[in-house]
Amino acid sequence: MMAVYVLCLALFCVGVYAILAKRNVIKIIVGIIIAENAVNLFFILTAYRVGGRSPILSPGQEIMRVVDPLPHALVLTSIVIGLATTALLVAFAIRLYEKYGTFDIEKIRELKG
Repeated sequence: MMAVYVLCLALFCVGVYAILAKRNVIKIIVGIIIAENAVNLFFILTAYRVGGRSPILSPGQEIMRVVDPLPHALVLTSIVIGLATTALLVAFAIRLYEKYGTFDIEKIRELKG
């Protein structure tokens, strides 16, 4: 089970690497999306229980091992916020391309216009 958390951390590190090391705006946006999804995956993994079931109860049913629904609700909210953030970043990238004609951050810095 620990390997899943390590893979989640590796996915997050790939996203952070893309954000920090790449100079293309589109690649930076993809890195943000990857890091976002790694965090969402981590939240879902924290709620997982072996043999767990959904917390929907019927009359006369005992509460055994149920999965925690709070991280699932947080991830649903995070997905909506992530979609809005991604749409804003893509709109920003389109405007940068219209103004400067490139997605390269270094060339945009040189133009200063």
